[in-house]
Amino acid sequence: MVGISLGDGFLKRLSHTNGVAVMKDDSKELKNLGLKVTTQRLRILDLFRSQENKHLSAEDIYKILLEENSEIGLATIYRALAQFSQAGLLERHQFESGRSVFEIKGGTHHDHLVCLDCGHVEEFYDEALERRQRAIAKDKGFLVREHSLYLFAECLNKQCARRTLPEES
Repeated sequence: MVGISLGDGFLKRLSHTNGVAVMKDDSKELKNLGLKVTTQRLRILDLFRSQENKHLSAEDIYKILLEENSEIGLATIYRALAQFSQAGLLERHQFESGRSVFEIKGGTHHDHLVCLDCGHVEEFYDEALERRQRAIAKDKGFLVREHSLYLFAECLNKQCARRTLPEES
């Protein structure tokens, strides 16, 4: 880690046995995908595994790293996300706002609920909805192999911390 400051939180996580095991797995995974292993790439992957919000934009990652006093630049983050996406490690979602968010690929199937107020993304899975989609496709003469569903909605929670309310005059 010569010449790179990744913030105290990252170094503390690396010092724990579980953190080291994950980082070794990530190093191996990057190598297997033909990507160079760098501390910056490992840190970005670590964020996707450790954040409560599993849908992160380049700007989200940059803000988190700034709070940790990291010296990873926004251009480096954009490059890493593009490479991870091309390699099949991350899945990129581009919602109507034009904002791209990424999540680790390969989890269980889920659909997305996107807040029109703040862009927050909630994952959900509903077996009845899945069955209905397959039935509709079958009725129309299709067999669903893959699908994605995005529901764009306004937040109804008046106390939502992410909500941006219009200023009162």
